[in-house]
Amino acid sequence: MRRKLVDELKGKGITDQRVLAAIGKVPRHQFIDDSAFDRFAYVDQAFPIGCGQTISQPYTVAFQSQLLGVKPGEKVLEIGTGCGYQTAILCELGAKVYSIERHKPLYLSTKTRLSAMGYKAHLVHGDGYKGLPVHAPFNKVIVTCGAPEIPAALVDQLVAGGTLVIPVGGEGGQSMMSVVRTADGVRHTAHGAFSFVPMVENKVGG
Repeated sequence: MRRKLVDELKGKGITDQRVLAAIGKVPRHQFIDDSAFDRFAYVDQAFPIGCGQTISQPYTVAFQSQLLGVKPGEKVLEIGTGCGYQTAILCELGAKVYSIERHKPLYLSTKTRLSAMGYKAHLVHGDGYKGLPVHAPFNKVIVTCGAPEIPAALVDQLVAGGTLVIPVGGEGGQSMMSVVRTADGVRHTAHGAFSFVPMVENKVGG
């Protein structure tokens, strides 16, 4: 089923072989708690995971990962750990992953899941808008929820030449943006329309 999913993603324009290999390796069904969804785990669509959140569809995960262009050994900050599927893909790409989740139940369950699966990522329960200044700077930052605007703190925590991939917009949908920090400021590029659950500021769920 993973091979079939990889072929489907190729047909939709995903060309990064390392990203495709990671999608083909990570067992997505283990990130969906409800066993009734197991047979749908490799369908290219999103599913609810609790706390009003979803596991992103594989195409979205692959698209963001391809835009991010992670190189082995790079330090990557993820905003919105969720169930940990994107986190696992980043680990497979060789990143040193730091990930923030504001919903404590998701943070706790995902921390246990990733550890049991052998993925080493530094997970934090906190406010994604603030990033992780204590661990900055980061080579790459990826946001897996829709932000009404680009948080300045996340750009500030990039290395020079670093890339932030973030969906920007309201509840009606977002535009996927890549933001590169340059010596003169930032360079923005839009990459099409997507739909994500909203990024919420200054509210850390219990």
